[in-house]
Amino acid sequence: MTTSSLALPATDLATGHRLDFLLVADMVEPGSRVLDVGCGDGALLSLLRDRKNVDGRGIEISREGVNACLSKGLPVIQGDADTDLADYPDDTFDYVILSQTIQATRQPRVVLEHLLRIGRRAIVSFPNFGHWRVRVDLALKGRMPVTENLPYSWYDTPNIHFCTIRDFVELCREVGAQMEKAVALNAGGKPMQVSLPWWVWNLLGDQGVFLLKRK
Repeated sequence: MTTSSLALPATDLATGHRLDFLLVADMVEPGSRVLDVGCGDGALLSLLRDRKNVDGRGIEISREGVNACLSKGLPVIQGDADTDLADYPDDTFDYVILSQTIQATRQPRVVLEHLLRIGRRAIVSFPNFGHWRVRVDLALKGRMPVTENLPYSWYDTPNIHFCTIRDFVELCREVGAQMEKAVALNAGGKPMQVSLPWWVWNLLGDQGVFLLKRK
């Protein structure tokens, strides 16, 4: 399964863009070749096209999402990251982006390895299941958490592989990914201090955004 916008991140009031999308856009060099995996309605691709003049492509599992992208003039095909990324040749793109989607894939490690193979760099963002509010719900209420960034109940959530920021850092080490930049966003969508240790990010970060490359 691959879909996007599984979480509900904060937006910039001045532009209406999602704050995590603006952060992702800052990581992308102008004029780059970009593949957005699980691109949803094409909001991020549109932002990258308009602000960074990228040569952007997208893959999206839902027909509604594909249609929305095509209506915006975006070259997007229907597909599934768990099965279709294997068909892409090595180093096809400068950046491959997986935004708020890795937790909805059946094989997150395999998907991440494909991102690093077909892109010179990969950008991955995801909701942090180690956030303190999630821990409180589990510890004190004994229930699966429902938050602004994880808005689904356990029985209808598309998220099947929850992870924490520390979990993802460990996965990057296992697959040999070099972290060029890592950012934790708080509940308001603002970046946390870079100098803070991982355990603080893991406790207070609402979501993580990582810029990766092969070692």
